[in-house]
Amino acid sequence: MIYPKFDNETGLVPAIISDVHTHEVLMLAYMNKEAFEKTVETKQTWFWSRSRQEYWHKGETSGNTQSVVEIKIDCDLDTLVVMVEKKGPACHTGHESCFFRTINSTDETVY
Repeated sequence: MIYPKFDNETGLVPAIISDVHTHEVLMLAYMNKEAFEKTVETKQTWFWSRSRQEYWHKGETSGNTQSVVEIKIDCDLDTLVVMVEKKGPACHTGHESCFFRTINSTDETVY
């Protein structure tokens, strides 16, 4: 199995989560080696929370789980794209994606 190059200081790698059917970017989170291995092993997304300094299984409390279909790694081996089938919204705000805001040239945020 190919392992990502985890950051030397933080031990983390960014993981872009994308809907396998629509290719919409759902969220960005971080994985350390253990979260990566749990994700591969369980086929569910696991992350390392930088703010809480703990593991979290996406959907464990909300029920909005993500089943892993495929994990892609970039040419430098330092960023992941995790293709998932999602059950429920990806964002903790209830939006389907964490990327629901658009910034336009007039500095107005469009929702």
